[in-house]
Amino acid sequence: MAGIARRLEAARRRRRREDVATAAGLGGVDGRRAPVDAWGPGPERDHGPGAYIGSMVYGGLDGIITTFAVVSGVAGAELDSRVILILGVGNLIADGFSMGTGNYLSTRSEREYQDREARRQAAEIERAPDEERRALHALFLQHGYGDEEAERLVEMQTRTRDRWVSALMVLKLGIVRDDTNPIRHAIATFLAFVVAGALPLAVYLVGLVVPIEPDRAFFTAVLLSGLALFGLGAAKVFVTRLSPLRSGLEMLAVGGVAAAVAYGIGAALKNLGV
Repeated sequence: MAGIARRLEAARRRRRREDVATAAGLGGVDGRRAPVDAWGPGPERDHGPGAYIGSMVYGGLDGIITTFAVVSGVAGAELDSRVILILGVGNLIADGFSMGTGNYLSTRSEREYQDREARRQAAEIERAPDEERRALHALFLQHGYGDEEAERLVEMQTRTRDRWVSALMVLKLGIVRDDTNPIRHAIATFLAFVVAGALPLAVYLVGLVVPIEPDRAFFTAVLLSGLALFGLGAAKVFVTRLSPLRSGLEMLAVGGVAAAVAYGIGAALKNLGV
């Protein structure tokens, strides 16, 4: 299910680049947009919990789908509920740690790449400032500005080095610096994966205390997983800006297919070795 997370992460970064570029003033110079100062790489800024919603949604979706697939496979093989708990909890912790670590390494690598490109742009400005001004002017023209508007924007963007570097990175390279904390992204992913992934296992944990028939336990796990998948799929709108109903149904379908495949494999192999 890591492919789902990668596609969602790409959507988050693409949407963030579009939002920041728009806020930076690419839609006009008449004051209706946010000031271009908002670009700057500057010192690291804490964007608050909202900046980590994407990581929580991705982690939660992967957690539910992978754990529910384990539950479905074991249920299809008609194995004891203790096997579901052993495999489910083991998968939950191991995959959650893997997801969090992968998110951390990915975010940190992207930050290192952004820093390297920022240093390169700063060096080019230092080496040939007039040439970089002309390049920035041409980039604004490519975005549909008139010559006079482009000149005004160039004058605004080249007042400080940080602003100048940021403008070139956004317009020339399509890079928007991500100031969020890689460790917090990793923690958000791990916690969301574990919390959401525990839902399909909840009824089996309760079954350790109160006896529950296997069929009823599996039906409850299906219901909880379906509701969680739809809810988290709808929550993708915070990142993708798509229809919440469409996103919810899409993730419900993906999770359902994964569970059905796992259940079918379990059912097909339940007599293996007997």
